[in-house]
Amino acid sequence: MSLPATAAARSDREPFESKDWSLFLAVSFIWGASFLFIDISLGDFHPGLITWIRVGLGALSLAALPAARVRFDPPDRARILVLSVVWVFVPFTLFPLAQQYINSAVTGMLNGALPIFAAIIGGLFFGRPSRGPQRLGLTVGFVGIAAVSLSSGAAGDNAFLGVAMVLFATLCYGLATNIAGPVQQKYGSVPVMARMLVLAAVWTTPFGVYGLTESSFGWAAATSNVFLAVAGTGLAFVLMATLVGRVGGPRASFITYLIPIVSLALGVGFRADRVTAVAVLGAALVIAGAFLASRREA
Repeated sequence: MSLPATAAARSDREPFESKDWSLFLAVSFIWGASFLFIDISLGDFHPGLITWIRVGLGALSLAALPAARVRFDPPDRARILVLSVVWVFVPFTLFPLAQQYINSAVTGMLNGALPIFAAIIGGLFFGRPSRGPQRLGLTVGFVGIAAVSLSSGAAGDNAFLGVAMVLFATLCYGLATNIAGPVQQKYGSVPVMARMLVLAAVWTTPFGVYGLTESSFGWAAATSNVFLAVAGTGLAFVLMATLVGRVGGPRASFITYLIPIVSLALGVGFRADRVTAVAVLGAALVIAGAFLASRREA
């Protein structure tokens, strides 16, 4: 299964079109809200159970679609295996663990480091160095992420541990966006995401079973996990993979700069999360970098 000729003919180095920005808004809102729902789930569920339910239900929601039934070539199976680890298993395990030490607003703001890692990895290993406005955008965004990290990490004894977990998880996302682009263009979004999530459900099972023994039931936690699985994992991954196929891995990650703003607004509005003025300023710099980074590639 491959993309239609009209989609394949469009270069992933062109300026963003209206469809690209629509995908950007949808993914940014869903993933920005995911940190809030993780925080709610932690009220009753162990981090391992949160990840297991999220990945497992996400896999079921996509595997049930007829479009997911595609046979992959052997080299691409290896890429899917890698993606199941770096795009799902590692980051999805780390985010709930990290939010035991830092709040959802800070976690979401730190997630804005994704474009920086994606661009660095893309330039070093995938032959896509950033130039001109993109490089300036990365610089501005990096300053913003540094401000968020330093101000948030000083908030508690174990806060730096939470910050480190989120940044490592985001580094994995940066690697994954560079790997996913060619595979998604070849097979389509749904087959890639479905196979990746099925494998990740296997990897998360041991920690999930342990988490089940350490959890209690709560309707708020259960409902939040359903959102994380169906919308935050199944639907959002398809939308993000589609975006990667249209604009390339590094540039797709640039527009997720809006995620910190969504998580900040929801965390403060619904959970009374405390953030410093320096962290808010850093988030503003992150957004400024997004507009520069989304320019056409040279």
